[in-house]
Amino acid sequence: MKTINVTKSFLPNKKEYFSYLEKIWATGWLTNNGQLTQELEKRLKKFLGVKYLFLVNNGTIALQIAIKSLEKDERDEIITTPFSYVATTSSIVWEGYKPVFADIDQDSLMIDPKEIERKITKKTRAILATHIFGYSANVKNIEKIAKKNNIEVIYDVAHTFGSKYKEKSLVSYGDISIISFHATKVFHTVEGGAIITNDKKLAHKIEYMRNFGHNGQYEYWGIGINGKISEFHSAMGLVNLNYIKKIISQRKKFSKLYDKLLANKSFISKILFDKNCKTNYSYYPIIFDSEKKLLEVIERLNKKNIYPRRYFYPSLSELPYIKNQKMPISENIACRIVCLPLFHDISNEEIKSIVNEIY
Repeated sequence: MKTINVTKSFLPNKKEYFSYLEKIWATGWLTNNGQLTQELEKRLKKFLGVKYLFLVNNGTIALQIAIKSLEKDERDEIITTPFSYVATTSSIVWEGYKPVFADIDQDSLMIDPKEIERKITKKTRAILATHIFGYSANVKNIEKIAKKNNIEVIYDVAHTFGSKYKEKSLVSYGDISIISFHATKVFHTVEGGAIITNDKKLAHKIEYMRNFGHNGQYEYWGIGINGKISEFHSAMGLVNLNYIKKIISQRKKFSKLYDKLLANKSFISKILFDKNCKTNYSYYPIIFDSEKKLLEVIERLNKKNIYPRRYFYPSLSELPYIKNQKMPISENIACRIVCLPLFHDISNEEIKSIVNEIY
């Protein structure tokens, strides 16, 4: 019986990819800001409509560099969402800040701006919000709060490559946005990510921080890390970028089929995403009316070799290194939400067989 996982990586035509590998063999340049990396950065900046974009080796390093780029002072708290992948919170802790959670909105599942305002203190250094499942957080209100309190906004846009808010790329909002190009994402470089900003001063800092702090070969601007991406990964990105519109179009078609087939399931609720957002259809999440029902359905699907994912589970407020931050909405949703299989070449028949097990 064929296995159907929650996602499947897109792989381009091998000849197209190998044509870029020929260039690597011709130059002998494997990493360290090679020609293919420079070309991919240029194409991504144009595709996304942003001034500065720096490729890095994964989305977590992107988060860590973004947080590290903040000017450290006596303020040591970053307000963030409890409903995200663990890297959002772990990166804050890793960089020596304290994550302060603001609970999510019941309908959109995004960080609630009213809760952000409630959590701001004199120790607040920044807001780190996540756009989830290919849709937009409340960028208008979040940035209004940040401006009022003179703090920066970092957006985790790992899920939203190609998504737009009011016809503007989601990665262009905030002081910094970070994105993942992991193999499971709509657009991928196998492993990789990027840091995006429209601020020249921040761009200068990010550029040297991803490369050990180098200023030329023998001098240093400041502290840095090895965040470089290889030419092999950039080659995959260059090829995959040619297919991104087709990939998103296919995912849209399959998402609409799910919508149609699940419309009469009274024990399932859909998320009320912002209608101003044009999504990339990166995931297909559904919320059950109870955790018991969710587990029953997952068990039936697993017996058919179908593997959805509880995403995001658990709520990050329940991490072992997070103390005394109960988030009732996030914790409740995390127990009842699951992402169904969705990828570029899933078939209509496979989707129908998945839905048939949801009763």
